[in-house]
Amino acid sequence: MTDWSRLSHAYGSAEDIPALLARVAAGPEPELWNDLWSALCHQGSVYPASFAALPRLAHMAGDEDRVRAVNALNLAGAIMAGAGQPHGAGDVRTRYAPEIASLLASVNRHLRTATDRTEYIDLLESMLGFEGIVGWSEELAWGLGNEEYEIPCPGCETDLFVVVGERGFFCTAEDYALSDDSVEARPLRPTRPADLEGLGRRLHDIALADGHHDVAHALTFVFGSATCPDCETDFSVADRITSPL
Repeated sequence: MTDWSRLSHAYGSAEDIPALLARVAAGPEPELWNDLWSALCHQGSVYPASFAALPRLAHMAGDEDRVRAVNALNLAGAIMAGAGQPHGAGDVRTRYAPEIASLLASVNRHLRTATDRTEYIDLLESMLGFEGIVGWSEELAWGLGNEEYEIPCPGCETDLFVVVGERGFFCTAEDYALSDDSVEARPLRPTRPADLEGLGRRLHDIALADGHHDVAHALTFVFGSATCPDCETDFSVADRITSPL
């Protein structure tokens, strides 16, 4: 049995977590999930109570209620994305190996049946969290979901928008979303699917197999290259996304 009173979360003692977990398992109220996220994965930070919640989240991830299962998978994925942080919970990947394996099986099952683009991208990121893929388990969904990444140029350090979606596929230093005029931009250069390697190839192939062709297409640009419009430096988009600032 877990002694929650000896564990902590973002706001102090984790004594309230069992009741909160029971409430989200029993009802669909979105605000309860918000409360759970805020306590266990506050702005990406994790705590001893975060990992202690994994068995309950793994159980909910196998729920027939898809909304509850996906919520549990996304929270658990975000928690595991923070496994490398100083959190005082020890070797969580060894301690919770059965739960992580169960979560990974659940996320793969739900990926195959996801029809909503945002849900699909979030589940892809959760999968990477369970697999321990550093960097992408925290960065994939934010950029693909919002169809842009904000990254510094490796040459002049100008803050750049790398746009990958309905607005096009380009790199600019200007706030294109608030501009009524055309902005100075450089088109992104995608990697041909046949030339993708490593994680880029794997994610592209998974998205194609699951029928998310728009996501697969966007990934060829995420794992492609760009040119800074200010200093003309060429760079790998993926390398800049996962490079520490």
